Amino acid sequence: QVQLVESGGGLVQAGGSLRLSCAASGLTFNTYAMGWFRQAPAKEREFVAAISWSGAGTPYADSVKGRFTISRDNAKNTVFLQMNSLKPEDSGVYSCAALRTSAHYYAPRRREEYNYWGQGTQVTVSS
Repeated sequence: QVQLVESGGGLVQAGGSLRLSCAASGLTFNTYAMGWFRQAPAKEREFVAAISWSGAGTPYADSVKGRFTISRDNAKNTVFLQMNSLKPEDSGVYSCAALRTSAHYYAPRRREEYNYWGQGTQVTVSS
């Protein structure tokens, strides 16, 4: 049974930083691309960042480029999202997702392509 468990969310002031983690189990982690998505109240879930199984592909949403960094540790079955210079508009529930793929650089932005999802962790940025 595949499980994705996010952690690291919380309340932070604008300009601050948080580091999210997503621990995966029940899958061969180094054959999965991983993505981070977020959802604010009354809004659709949106793409934040993704990373291919090799780490070679790392697309970002334009809104977070230069502030957020996605990384992974395949030995620990964990993907991270380092979030710096946070803004109130970054608030929402952040979820990680997994997609099995053998493509070296493939890390899709479309949420429909992912097979597995975590429950999410709340991030609140106060102004």
